[in-house]
Amino acid sequence: MTTVDLPLLPLGRGTDIASERGVDCPGDLPAPSDPDLVARAEAAKAALGERLFVLGHHYQRDEVIAFADVTGDSFKLARDAAARPDAEFIVFCGVHFMAESADILTGPDQKVILPDLAAGCSMADMARLAQVESAWDALTAAGVVDSVVPVTYMNSSADIKAFCGRNGGVVCTSSNAEVALEWAFEQRPDAKILFLPDQHLGRNTAVLKMGISLDECVVWNPLKPNGGLTAEELQNARMILWKGHCSVHGRFSPDVVDELRATIPDVQILVHPECQHEVVLKADLVGSTEFIIKAIEAAPPGSAWAIGTELNLVKRLANAHPDKRITFLDKTVCYCSTMNRIDLPHFVWALESLVAGTVPNQITVDPETEKWALVALERMLALPGKTSRD
Repeated sequence: MTTVDLPLLPLGRGTDIASERGVDCPGDLPAPSDPDLVARAEAAKAALGERLFVLGHHYQRDEVIAFADVTGDSFKLARDAAARPDAEFIVFCGVHFMAESADILTGPDQKVILPDLAAGCSMADMARLAQVESAWDALTAAGVVDSVVPVTYMNSSADIKAFCGRNGGVVCTSSNAEVALEWAFEQRPDAKILFLPDQHLGRNTAVLKMGISLDECVVWNPLKPNGGLTAEELQNARMILWKGHCSVHGRFSPDVVDELRATIPDVQILVHPECQHEVVLKADLVGSTEFIIKAIEAAPPGSAWAIGTELNLVKRLANAHPDKRITFLDKTVCYCSTMNRIDLPHFVWALESLVAGTVPNQITVDPETEKWALVALERMLALPGKTSRD
């Protein structure tokens, strides 16, 4: 049994509508070795013209980013899509929960397309609605639910965002997690926060930004009865952290930080707050993907950096800043495997399908889920400070 209890989908066949994955791809993809793929992508994009708007997440392959009209993090891209109401087709080169957010924030006549439905998110899959509803029932039985405010990270499915909307909670990004937690603690007397689905972002924000002690943070394991916690532990906790994590950022280790400091003079460690608490404690700078990009852009020539985030972005930063020494904070290759599902063959197939009059892989959120997810998102948008980056 693993944290992500999903059915096996052999060879990418079949669907699981309760997860971030849905994998059928009707029609044949162009061969990856097709030398005409770039020309075909250019031709299809030109044929669609202003009807098309292409969003590219920072973790995408370079071959896909080359065709993006805008690049950014998940919430920034969803808002960019909402700012283009005349675009009939929004092709989201990212993962499933991002496309859901774009569908929630765009108009009813706009169609959001994910080039490969198998581009899901393992972190989002670690908090499934039935599990969260069971946890809520257990918190009710423990007599603490009236104090609990649910806060979900942007990296979650639409139905988890809707759960938070229905239950007085909010969405957060990695840029505004501190502001979101401050808001949540103001919502109830003796408030507790159920933080979904990334335990590391919740812990790092609560402990390092807000001064909450590690003893006041407990981890809810959805695969154990009552989350593996006693009623007393729940009553004493201020942060109930869902046992979820990013499969990329969770790999970085404090040992590698020590090794790099010993081998690279004056190296600065720059990591994302989805990293383990022990890694974040050893870092020089911690921040969102946009923060990481801006930190490298502002760094002086000749400076040395080890970056703990997705490898596509680290390589792109290294190529863009040859005057700086940029190293990946891991000994092994560590791409986001689901982000990398979006490749040029899938992209070309999606665009050529649109040119032919077929809308492939449209992502739609049902009205009830959309209604409550939007409530949680709008609560986030009403928070003070910068909320458009994650």
